Amino acid sequence: MVFKRIWHELKEIRDGIGSKSRRVTDRKHFRTSCGRSHIAPELCVPSLTELVEQGQWENLPPELLLDIMNRVEASETQWPARRDVVACASVCSSWRDATKEIVKPLELCGWLTFPISLKQPGPRDQPIQCYIKRERATSVFRLYLGLGPAVSGNGSKMLLAAKKVRRTAHTEFLISLDRNDFSRTSNMYVGKLRSNFLGTKFTIFDSQISNDLQKDTSTQRRGRPSQVSPNGASSKSIVATVSYELNILRTRGPRRMHCFMHSIPFSAIQEGGTAPTPTEPLQPHNETYSGAPDSKGKSTLIDFSSTSLIEPSEIVTDGIAEPLILENKTPRWHEQLQCWCLNFKGRVTVASVKNFQLVASVEPHQDVPAAEQEKVILQFGKIGKDIFTMDYRYPLSAFQAFAICLSSFDTKPACE
Repeated sequence: MVFKRIWHELKEIRDGIGSKSRRVTDRKHFRTSCGRSHIAPELCVPSLTELVEQGQWENLPPELLLDIMNRVEASETQWPARRDVVACASVCSSWRDATKEIVKPLELCGWLTFPISLKQPGPRDQPIQCYIKRERATSVFRLYLGLGPAVSGNGSKMLLAAKKVRRTAHTEFLISLDRNDFSRTSNMYVGKLRSNFLGTKFTIFDSQISNDLQKDTSTQRRGRPSQVSPNGASSKSIVATVSYELNILRTRGPRRMHCFMHSIPFSAIQEGGTAPTPTEPLQPHNETYSGAPDSKGKSTLIDFSSTSLIEPSEIVTDGIAEPLILENKTPRWHEQLQCWCLNFKGRVTVASVKNFQLVASVEPHQDVPAAEQEKVILQFGKIGKDIFTMDYRYPLSAFQAFAICLSSFDTKPACE
């Protein structure tokens, strides 16, 4: 009975979080020098009663708190019920620490819970099944958790959203946690995908600065652009590079693509290997990029207009000597159907040049089991008008998989 009463009070706190956050002040601050008015940010000043109630929750015995969190974690395994776990982490600092202790990384538990889960590698034993909805009018792509809109309906959990922006010499896909906010200065911004002029090469950028560079960036003066360190690392981590081979002879056939995962070592797919798993909350940075001065004092820039495959010296590998390389699985020609075919196990139902399956590119001398070589790490395919499935697994994260799939939506006249 005590646990049941605590559980009902916890749900009341969760329902009250939304109402508290809507309390805003009507005061406005004016800057006489610029003559512009600025609306004060939303403030939520708790009353004395609320502080007393929060103190009561914060002073729960650690054994009782861990028991509550274990029961909530075990009972709420699907969205939208999974939000109860997030609500527990919003109560106070002690509850947040307990939640971080109970909730395991995505690779171990297989459940997407917090935003950081979107940048953690997926589970090893089974893929996470998602689908992408494309809005042609707004050039927006949204990633949802679930088998598909026909099965999940309106209860699907949106994970990420991307907006396609055409520039003069390239195309960008801005990726955000919000369905409509794609500003690079927003806290919802998580990264981007950038193409070259021909649409044959794409670079995936992560908005988070790498741990090795945080100290260097924090010492820079305010307002000064982030510089690239001597070893070539920039204030934006280059996660991966996707390359599509040119089809100069215009022969009929599927696209051929390679993904250079510069943030994942090849040893991740070997026996006993692990992939990098971030655990700290997302801390996006303003996107600035500049080259490091060379011996002559000039800045070096990455060439985004090259049409050749990426060379290891062209990009940042974050100290990884041998990054993981993925390649699309070669389809077979079906004589009766007169088309190229792959076994998507029922997850893809419409033929499209965008459909692909990615497996690890393994050389004969590399020690990788045969079962691991045949394992599909990422598959993407069409199931209806503007509806596509996306299934990914270890060592890719949802952010990496989504960015790779976005590269398939861009126009590639030189590859088809």
